[in-house]
Amino acid sequence: MTMLPFLAAGWIFLAGVYGMVTSRDIIHAVGCLAVAQSSTYVLLLTVGYRRGGIAPYFTDTPLRTRTVDPVVQALALTDVVVGATVTALLLALAMQIRKRHGTVDPDALTGLKG
Repeated sequence: MTMLPFLAAGWIFLAGVYGMVTSRDIIHAVGCLAVAQSSTYVLLLTVGYRRGGIAPYFTDTPLRTRTVDPVVQALALTDVVVGATVTALLLALAMQIRKRHGTVDPDALTGLKG
């Protein structure tokens, strides 16, 4: 097992988190959150990958055939759907903030300060 996909997932996550921390625009922060969340796709696909594995159709495959884990693939697909939904919701909230306050700069949103 190689460590490269795990390192790639970690690098993608850190790049997304760095973008969120240094962002001065809510829309940019939402994009960086999507990048950080996409690292979970790489992580899930890495966990579920088996060299030489085939899809788990057991009707015409001989016994003792290496198959991939279908649960990890289902989790990756669910992750994609949840990520797209969260991104759409956050972008809609960013649009509402822009309409109400006239800016998407978090430092300029004085109404959010306590």
